[in-house]
Amino acid sequence: MPSSKRASFAEADTPLRPHRGITSSLTGLASSADARRSSSSHISKTYRQASTLFLTRRLPEALSTILPLVTPPSQAASEADKENGVTSPTTATAVHEPAPVARASRSSRIKVWSLYLTILNAVLEMAPDEGKDAFGTQEWRAICHKVREGEIWEEVVRNGYHGVEGDVDPDVVINLATLLLAHAKTQQLNQKRLENYLATTRAPNLDSISEAHFAQPSTPRLRPASPARSVAGANTPRDLAARVKLLELYTLHVLPRNGEWDYAREFISVSPVLDEERRDAFLQALTTLREEAAEAERREEEERRKREEKIRRDIEEARRLRAENEARERKRIEEERARREKEERERKEKTAAAAAAAAQKKGAAGDPSRGGLRRTVSTSSSTSASTSASSPTRAKLPPATRKPGGLSKKSLSSSSSSGAKSPPSLASRASMVLSNLRALLVDDVAVAFRTNPYFLLRMLAFVIGFLLLLSRKNVRKRLNRVLQVSWNKVKATVGMGAKVSYI
Repeated sequence: MPSSKRASFAEADTPLRPHRGITSSLTGLASSADARRSSSSHISKTYRQASTLFLTRRLPEALSTILPLVTPPSQAASEADKENGVTSPTTATAVHEPAPVARASRSSRIKVWSLYLTILNAVLEMAPDEGKDAFGTQEWRAICHKVREGEIWEEVVRNGYHGVEGDVDPDVVINLATLLLAHAKTQQLNQKRLENYLATTRAPNLDSISEAHFAQPSTPRLRPASPARSVAGANTPRDLAARVKLLELYTLHVLPRNGEWDYAREFISVSPVLDEERRDAFLQALTTLREEAAEAERREEEERRKREEKIRRDIEEARRLRAENEARERKRIEEERARREKEERERKEKTAAAAAAAAQKKGAAGDPSRGGLRRTVSTSSSTSASTSASSPTRAKLPPATRKPGGLSKKSLSSSSSSGAKSPPSLASRASMVLSNLRALLVDDVAVAFRTNPYFLLRMLAFVIGFLLLLSRKNVRKRLNRVLQVSWNKVKATVGMGAKVSYI
């Protein structure tokens, strides 16, 4: 009986097993749909916050707000662990997990990546000091290096499109190419990335198709691979417009920056995406750009030649001015030397003349007998002449009028008065001394002033300094005291001398 009951229960339960499996699958689909809906709402909300912060020019907050959407959770966790000094094995193994934006819809995905790239472009357009103050030196340099070296392209492909470059949305590729075109050091990497993308989207992605057909149900994909594109790579008008924009960036901006004008013309000519009108417009634009580049190069060469010519003229002018200055300086030195020699010669001549005049005056003042002797000699000569002249008369005179000495009283008195001249008085001697002092002091000082004007300035400075020194009351008192003591000593000495002479 119990065994029959268990069998009947088992038979009753067998039709219910498929129903339970369907129920569980429906429950899983509903939960996944709810999770996707919540994730989409979270992405939209975060995008709106980041865009608002970007519009208010709060770039650090905008970048930190949108980074969780474009960064894989494992990478964010590993960065947090590195900052905290902790190594988590779960985060170290899940490296290839995509970012949350990879699960979003196409429009949300394009919006998020476009906003992220726009924020990076605004960050790189900041001044270095401003960027370092806003983000910190290390983070700002890391952002600049990531963009300028082209690492941002690989980051977008890896985090948002499972590493498949052909799955990247054309609008995102356009933003990436524009960002590298504005800030990359060279356009070689930009050209290589665009060529790889154009080649990948031009041919079907067989790897993704095989994975979609032969993947096991036990390994679900986070985001299904995009379907293979057509040979032309443009399934809709929007895709066609995006492809034309990519061709414009590639042929009219990237290739000319690398100097590949002929290749750009050939690529435009054989492109199946462009019709005749667009092809002619592209070729005309390429020709215009090449002419403008040639004209700019010619102007640059002309400017460079002008700068070199100007520098050469400036160097020659500087050399000429230096030579003129050196010649002028040599001439001035020679003139100064000649002037000094002439002044020195004149000064020596004047000094010698003054010394000779002073010596002559001194000799005349020191030996007055010479002057008296000259006068005596002249008097005697005149007397002898007069005597000789009067001798015939004396011979005619009668003897009674003659004197015994042969001379009259008048002649004797005149000869005696002229022969015995009186010595110079004290006043005459004082006048001669004063004249000698004037000749020695005043004349020499005048000659010194004329030859050396700085002597007068030094003397004036000394007199002024002496007067300023005497203007001080304490100095006058001290000087008066010293003079009083000296005068007392002189009086005492004179008194003692008088007493000794008296005794």
